[in-house]
Amino acid sequence: MNETQDFESELVNEKNGNCLEFLKFFDPTTMSIHLKENQKPLGKKGKPGNFELVQVGNETLQRDYLEIIITQILSEIDDETLGNTEISKPGALVIQYRDYRIAITRPPFSELLEITIVHPIKQMALEDYNISEKLMARLTKQAEGILISGAPGSGKSTLASGLANFYNRTGKIVKTFESPRDLQVDPGVTQYTKLDGSFENSADILLLVRPDYTIFDEVRRREDFRIFSDLRLTGVGMVGVVHANSPLDAVQRFIGKIELGIIPSILDTVVFVKDGGITKVYELELKVKVPTGMTEQDLARPVIEICDFETNNLEYEIYTFGEENVIIPVTKKHKKLGIERLAEEKIIDKLKRFDSNPQVEFLSDSRIKIYVSKDSIPGIIGRNGSTIKELEAMLSLHIDVEEIESLQSDETKLDSDFGIPFDFSESRTSLLLDVGKKYSGNYADIHVNQEFLFSSRIGRKGQIKILKRSNDGKKLIRFADSKNSIEIMLKNR
Repeated sequence: MNETQDFESELVNEKNGNCLEFLKFFDPTTMSIHLKENQKPLGKKGKPGNFELVQVGNETLQRDYLEIIITQILSEIDDETLGNTEISKPGALVIQYRDYRIAITRPPFSELLEITIVHPIKQMALEDYNISEKLMARLTKQAEGILISGAPGSGKSTLASGLANFYNRTGKIVKTFESPRDLQVDPGVTQYTKLDGSFENSADILLLVRPDYTIFDEVRRREDFRIFSDLRLTGVGMVGVVHANSPLDAVQRFIGKIELGIIPSILDTVVFVKDGGITKVYELELKVKVPTGMTEQDLARPVIEICDFETNNLEYEIYTFGEENVIIPVTKKHKKLGIERLAEEKIIDKLKRFDSNPQVEFLSDSRIKIYVSKDSIPGIIGRNGSTIKELEAMLSLHIDVEEIESLQSDETKLDSDFGIPFDFSESRTSLLLDVGKKYSGNYADIHVNQEFLFSSRIGRKGQIKILKRSNDGKKLIRFADSKNSIEIMLKNR
């Protein structure tokens, strides 16, 4: 009740002083309003994780009325203490007025004139979150490479603002990188935007002022990941905000953009936000070890361990397998399954130029047997064994080759025990698991992280097609962190 009264009091004061028309569309539950020419006004109302788009006015909006709103806003930001223009391009204008972020688009960029205004519905201090003493101690004394991740509207920027203010109030020098500048931070926090159109130029200035922490809001472009990494390696504490559907997805965003071995030096703490609260925290650490599921000591390599921060349970490992960087889930059951499936996929992909239907059997951690047609064997072996030696070196595995006819009696068991390889893709409406035409007409069980999810029939094209909006599709999207967490097991042949 007090929050509502405070908001209404603030609204009255602003209206009396500034007569800004758009303010009438806001109330304490409104996150954003959407004003488009020839449409009725809409607003997103609710709370993080539970917003609903509703109509906030009965009158169809005309261009003249929208131009009046724009003129009022532009007049207000003549006073730089109230706001400023963040982005100005033909057909698009982004303005920060007080704590309102305003995006204006018009033809030719958009087909009609539109104004979108976003307003934070709640400011939260770090102490307002349900943070354990263990996590608070880490954020206070140890974490210097923090990644805040979550879906749009989950509360990432709210947490980033709270963290910036927390560091500022504990005697740290804090800066932000934002475009546009819309984090709600204390006056002692300096908000930087792109200098001469580039965060790289901003970074040059930042290094001269030597902040303790920099909040990088919306790390999304390849350049952003590089700048974030470079600043962290110079000793600046970094807090990045990234759109991601899971904390693992957030880590994956860095793979391929920076060298794998330095990722733990860049990121030590990954925080996942959902519905306005912290639901998962990962810590990253680099070790030289034999990956989980392998036992041979000569297979040791640099491995990034991703552990649940609160429980210390190891959940994922990242390392180089063959020529690729991979993320393998680690569970107490069937620890070998992930690495075996990965190896199988890589081997089959390599062998397809010789044989359309190769099969793989694991004999030990360091030895496998492949089954191919008789005609394919000479090409796979290569002159003086050159081809097979190359493959063995790439995978760090010894490979035996046999005719596929010797496997026929055990083929069904092999597929049932180890799953079958597949390619993953998606369309606008569906998820596609392609296992190959040879399995057409069979039924398969879909497992995620060794847990049964649902059964499905394999179609004529060798695909399992799952509608995203279906219950099965929603389950798969919800529980699968990556392709590597999915396993397809044949029910019959």
